[in-house]
Amino acid sequence: MVDSLGVAVIGFGWMGRVHAQAYTRVPHHYPRLALRPRLVTVAEDVPGRAEEAAAQFGFASTTRDWREVAADPRVRAVSITAPNFLHREIGVAMAEAGKHIWIEKPVGLTVADARAVADAVAKAGVQGAVGFNYRNAPAVEAARDLIASGEIGTVTHVRVRLFSDYAAHPESALTWRYEKERGGSGVLGDLASHGADLARYLLGDIASLTADTAVFIPERARPTGATAGHTRATGGELGPVENEDYVNCLLRFASGARGVLEACRVSVGEQNNYGFEVHGTKGAVFWDFRRMNELGVSRGAAYQDQPVSTVYVGPGDGEFGAFQPGAANAMGYDDLKVIEAYRFLRSVTEGTPHGATLSDAVSSAAVLDAMVRSARSGAWVDVEA
Repeated sequence: MVDSLGVAVIGFGWMGRVHAQAYTRVPHHYPRLALRPRLVTVAEDVPGRAEEAAAQFGFASTTRDWREVAADPRVRAVSITAPNFLHREIGVAMAEAGKHIWIEKPVGLTVADARAVADAVAKAGVQGAVGFNYRNAPAVEAARDLIASGEIGTVTHVRVRLFSDYAAHPESALTWRYEKERGGSGVLGDLASHGADLARYLLGDIASLTADTAVFIPERARPTGATAGHTRATGGELGPVENEDYVNCLLRFASGARGVLEACRVSVGEQNNYGFEVHGTKGAVFWDFRRMNELGVSRGAAYQDQPVSTVYVGPGDGEFGAFQPGAANAMGYDDLKVIEAYRFLRSVTEGTPHGATLSDAVSSAAVLDAMVRSARSGAWVDVEA
């Protein structure tokens, strides 16, 4: 028998829309899941946006106040896709109200925020999932299995990159994303958080690091109305960009491997250039998000002049089989969020975590906190778990 799970979405910008779409698609890709999400309510304080969401996705009700969601007995699980500065308050409140939570990264503005939400989830005995979507790519899961199998030998070093141009235009609006009080860190929380999670997911804990950050566009125009995504604002009052556009970081893993993590939100000519290169003593594995369903793999016994082969993931790699029947059939970004929704719902059904958890969010936040401390001091610092 299939059970119904009442869900709510808090914050309905682009990511809220992605979560709603993911919930509606889960039954199509995972028909055997014994839990069907039911869109109960959407909370959004921008006038008209919640009503638009309800009309498009079929939410039963709307509200301007997210606190009403905590008190709603119809809601058993909540997606938290509001701005970063609200994540701790909303996450703790929903957990204390007995709601399972699927929360976007970064979980708050600091590692203390992430720990507070993780502690609330643990104390309440509810499930908590985090939006580290890139680890859900079947090729990334295949790479992790390849590394763990020892096929490329002992890992020696890794490079993780996350370059984007979403903030490259100097007329990009000075939204909450560029303010320390509401956005916290800049590219650290937005992109480097994914990089830290990918690095840990593939190679294990990061022990220490040294980082350098920079702001390349120091002023932007304040928006004159509600914004969604990365909109432009011309003619508004100029204000300072308070958090970093760029970070470069050297990593030392607990395993002894070394790494480089680099992220930038103002990289002209780069659109979602995300990926990694992992080198071992016998081979290497390469992944580029823009070719999401492929891996470059070098393995064998040649060492010098050893070739790299392109491997297409297929059924048997991660959750690929839930979307496509054979290798080289493409999957896309939104599919990764469907996988994330499925694993969240499976966690609720079984009472056992599946996918990225609040513990992973705390670990990622600890890496970001170490980057901030290192950039400030100019020294190597330990990552404090």
